[in-house]
Amino acid sequence: MKNLKNIWIINHYADPPNIGKFTRHYNFAKHLIDRGYNVKIFTASTIHTTSINMITNDSKYKVDNYNGVEYVFVKTSTYQNSDYKRILNILEYYLRVPKVTKNFVKPDLILASSPHPLTWMAANKIAKRTGAKFITETRDLWPETFVAMGKVGRKNIISKILYSIERKMYRKADRNIFTIPGGIDYIRDRNLNTSKVDYINNGIDLKTFYENVANSKYVDKDLSDKNAFKLVFTGAIGRANDLGITIKAFEILKNSNCDNIKFLIFGDSGEKEELEKYCKTKGLDNVIFKGRVNKNEVPSILTQSDLQLLSVANLPELYKYGMSPNKLFEYMAAGKPVLSNQSCGYDPIELYDFGKVASSNTSEAIAESLTYFYNLYREDKNKYDQYCTNALNAAKDFDFSVLTDRLEESFKKIK
Repeated sequence: MKNLKNIWIINHYADPPNIGKFTRHYNFAKHLIDRGYNVKIFTASTIHTTSINMITNDSKYKVDNYNGVEYVFVKTSTYQNSDYKRILNILEYYLRVPKVTKNFVKPDLILASSPHPLTWMAANKIAKRTGAKFITETRDLWPETFVAMGKVGRKNIISKILYSIERKMYRKADRNIFTIPGGIDYIRDRNLNTSKVDYINNGIDLKTFYENVANSKYVDKDLSDKNAFKLVFTGAIGRANDLGITIKAFEILKNSNCDNIKFLIFGDSGEKEELEKYCKTKGLDNVIFKGRVNKNEVPSILTQSDLQLLSVANLPELYKYGMSPNKLFEYMAAGKPVLSNQSCGYDPIELYDFGKVASSNTSEAIAESLTYFYNLYREDKNKYDQYCTNALNAAKDFDFSVLTDRLEESFKKIK
């Protein structure tokens, strides 16, 4: 292996630490820099899921520094709430990032992160031009996710093109990193070379998490209600999270002896208004929508919960390879049990025993699991506390210092 100290990270959605929520590569960059690497992150000027654009003039790119991590923002157009404009944004990034990188000293290694495979194509072009080694990182399976969701057929021309790009990039890469533990199975199912596959899940910066717990206290009367058992969800309220199934579980529990369970939902957009109306119609006063909160307040919110909800759409064929939602690692660090509505392959909840997966993806099964944790909290505090301890221990395995060790090991495997 040659000396790979000059690293470029090519990621369409690499948010800076003070804006947005996709900070995986900021955390990697920070740890790599501490270990003597030079790291640049090339990302789009638009911050995903927001209306923020980091470039508001005619500049083709902009360089900013965040706590020693250098970001190069490539100018792309804002696309919020427009599928057409989002596609345009993807094409702009794909076409422009190779040109922008010509203004910088050549890298030794390029780590190109999905979600979409055009990022890999752009990075592969840059790697050819510069002679750099090339790693693909798969955070989302495109187009497999859309096929599993029924948005597009497996034999659709767009699907075929994306599958073809995916296969080509996996072959050309020096290593293939997956955030899902079943990435090697995914590669094997496509009759591709499994010897280049590495698994590095999403994770948590534990130091920052606990600093936020201490310094960004979130005060809320429902969270501080000592007489209530508090189920907490944080994140987007969209179809991909399928909160309706849990809300209907509270309908089932309405006339039970579990009437002092509160479901506190911290998030916005998507189906929020529709679900709020539903709860009002059904008289579900213990399902409370708290709205959007600052990112640094989330750790404080989670540590005040009694149970945390991981809710995703019912896509068992996709989840057989595992799941890697960012919030799960915050849930671990909060040290409270987790209830999931969806079983998956390689499930860390079951592996580390810090929660429970509902027996089926139904409101009845979720109601049963809620009752289990409610009774456990009241009647068997030792077992409840063991779930909490297991969550904290699991979080240590996904701290970014540990994940960066794994990333360096992947570098060392490159010939």
